[in-house]
Amino acid sequence: MEKKTATATAAKKKSPAVSKTKTSVATKAKTAVAAKVKAVTAKAKAVATKTKAVTAKAKAPDVEKTKYSPEELQEFKALILEKIAKAEKDLEMLQQAVAGSENDVSDTAPTFKTLEEGSNVLLKEENQKLAARQQKFIRDLRAALIRIENGTYGICQATGKLIPKERLMIVPHATMTVEAKEASKKRR
Repeated sequence: MEKKTATATAAKKKSPAVSKTKTSVATKAKTAVAAKVKAVTAKAKAVATKTKAVTAKAKAPDVEKTKYSPEELQEFKALILEKIAKAEKDLEMLQQAVAGSENDVSDTAPTFKTLEEGSNVLLKEENQKLAARQQKFIRDLRAALIRIENGTYGICQATGKLIPKERLMIVPHATMTVEAKEASKKRR
């Protein structure tokens, strides 16, 4: 019986070392498998995302936008009204400058009177040109408001295509795309 006990004791002594080795190998294997599973899962998610994107493109045909939404039109309307208010203030200032440019030159020496009067006339003419240009700008902005109400705002008069929003934010009274405008200038 002593031999069986000694063999059992020897087996017990070897057993913890063997079990530690088996445990560390098993742990390494589990870690490696877990890493591979994570990598495969990540690849599967990436493929699924690409598949969804391709499917979405296939389902939704490329439809070119032909007019702006009511929300976008309201945004343009607010911008145009703001520009009209500023332009009207500028026009009023120019008109006052034209009307009030009557400087009294009665106390000026006769040789300088002519120069001063000529300068005043030139300044008055420039202000009148600026006022006329400002009136045209206001008229164009009001026409843009009418196009918003009619539902034709943002549509190129030459090509029928939608004018890019970026252009309309800078030049809200535009009636043509940049390409159409350049083509019309070349024809002149």
